[in-house]
Amino acid sequence: MNPLDTFQHEAPEVASAFDGLIESLKSTKGLDAKTKQLVYIGIKASMGDFTAVHFHVIMAKKLGATRDEVKDTILITLSVCGLKGVVTCLQPALDAWDQAG
Repeated sequence: MNPLDTFQHEAPEVASAFDGLIESLKSTKGLDAKTKQLVYIGIKASMGDFTAVHFHVIMAKKLGATRDEVKDTILITLSVCGLKGVVTCLQPALDAWDQAG
Protein backbone atom coordinates (compact mmCIF):
# COMPACT_ATOMS: atom_id res chain seq x y z
CA MET A 1 0.00 0.00 0.00
CA ASN A 2 1.11 3.55 -0.76
CA PRO A 3 2.31 5.26 2.47
CA LEU A 4 -0.03 8.21 1.84
CA ASP A 5 -2.94 5.79 1.42
CA THR A 6 -2.03 4.22 4.76
CA PHE A 7 -1.89 7.68 6.35
CA GLN A 8 -5.35 8.53 4.97
CA HIS A 9 -6.81 5.16 5.96
CA GLU A 10 -5.35 5.00 9.47
CA ALA A 11 -5.68 8.67 10.41
CA PRO A 12 -8.35 10.24 8.18
CA GLU A 13 -8.90 13.31 10.37
CA VAL A 14 -5.20 14.09 10.53
CA ALA A 15 -4.78 13.41 6.80
CA SER A 16 -7.66 15.75 6.05
CA ALA A 17 -6.12 18.49 8.20
CA PHE A 18 -2.78 17.94 6.46
CA ASP A 19 -4.48 18.23 3.06
CA GLY A 20 -6.04 21.50 4.23
CA LEU A 21 -2.63 22.81 5.22
CA ILE A 22 -1.21 21.91 1.79
CA GLU A 23 -4.13 23.65 0.06
CA SER A 24 -3.61 26.78 2.19
CA LEU A 25 0.07 26.85 1.29
CA LYS A 26 -0.82 26.55 -2.40
CA SER A 27 -3.00 29.65 -2.14
CA THR A 28 -0.44 31.99 -0.56
CA LYS A 29 0.57 34.85 -2.85
CA GLY A 30 4.29 35.40 -2.09
CA LEU A 31 5.61 32.81 -4.55
CA ASP A 32 4.17 31.59 -7.82
CA ALA A 33 3.27 27.90 -8.15
CA LYS A 34 6.38 26.98 -10.18
CA THR A 35 8.71 28.58 -7.63
CA LYS A 36 6.92 26.76 -4.80
CA GLN A 37 7.54 23.45 -6.57
CA LEU A 38 11.22 24.31 -7.01
CA VAL A 39 11.42 25.11 -3.28
CA TYR A 40 9.84 21.73 -2.48
CA ILE A 41 12.39 20.04 -4.78
CA GLY A 42 15.27 21.75 -2.98
CA ILE A 43 13.94 20.88 0.47
CA LYS A 44 13.20 17.27 -0.43
CA ALA A 45 16.55 16.87 -2.20
CA SER A 46 18.36 18.19 0.88
CA MET A 47 16.62 15.40 2.81
CA GLY A 48 17.58 12.80 0.20
CA ASP A 49 13.89 12.11 -0.53
CA PHE A 50 14.19 11.14 -4.20
CA THR A 51 10.60 9.85 -4.36
CA ALA A 52 9.16 13.23 -3.40
CA VAL A 53 11.65 14.96 -5.70
CA HIS A 54 10.39 12.81 -8.58
CA PHE A 55 6.77 13.90 -8.11
CA HIS A 56 7.59 17.57 -7.47
CA VAL A 57 9.74 17.66 -10.63
CA ILE A 58 6.78 16.45 -12.67
CA MET A 59 4.57 19.16 -11.12
CA ALA A 60 7.27 21.81 -11.65
CA LYS A 61 7.69 20.87 -15.30
CA LYS A 62 3.93 21.14 -15.86
CA LEU A 63 4.15 24.64 -14.38
CA GLY A 64 6.92 25.63 -16.80
CA ALA A 65 10.12 24.78 -14.91
CA THR A 66 13.07 24.09 -17.15
CA ARG A 67 15.50 21.21 -16.78
CA ASP A 68 18.22 23.73 -15.82
CA GLU A 69 16.00 25.21 -13.09
CA VAL A 70 15.43 21.76 -11.61
CA LYS A 71 19.14 20.95 -11.84
CA ASP A 72 20.18 24.24 -10.22
CA THR A 73 17.59 23.79 -7.46
CA ILE A 74 19.24 20.51 -6.48
CA LEU A 75 22.80 21.76 -6.96
CA ILE A 76 22.21 24.70 -4.61
CA THR A 77 21.62 22.22 -1.77
CA LEU A 78 25.39 21.58 -1.88
CA SER A 79 26.04 24.82 0.00
CA VAL A 80 23.87 23.79 2.95
CA CYS A 81 23.67 20.00 2.97
CA GLY A 82 26.75 18.76 1.17
CA LEU A 83 26.56 15.99 -1.41
CA LYS A 84 23.55 14.08 -0.04
CA GLY A 85 20.87 15.77 -2.16
CA VAL A 86 22.99 15.79 -5.28
CA VAL A 87 24.05 12.15 -5.16
CA THR A 88 20.64 10.81 -4.17
CA CYS A 89 18.33 13.10 -6.11
CA LEU A 90 19.97 14.75 -9.12
CA GLN A 91 19.78 11.80 -11.50
CA PRO A 92 16.24 10.75 -10.48
CA ALA A 93 15.11 14.38 -10.82
CA LEU A 94 16.58 14.76 -14.30
CA ASP A 95 15.14 11.40 -15.31
CA ALA A 96 11.70 12.50 -14.08
CA TRP A 97 11.97 15.76 -16.00
CA ASP A 98 13.09 13.98 -19.16
CA GLN A 99 10.21 11.46 -18.93
CA ALA A 100 7.45 13.89 -17.93
CA GLY A 101 5.08 14.91 -20.68
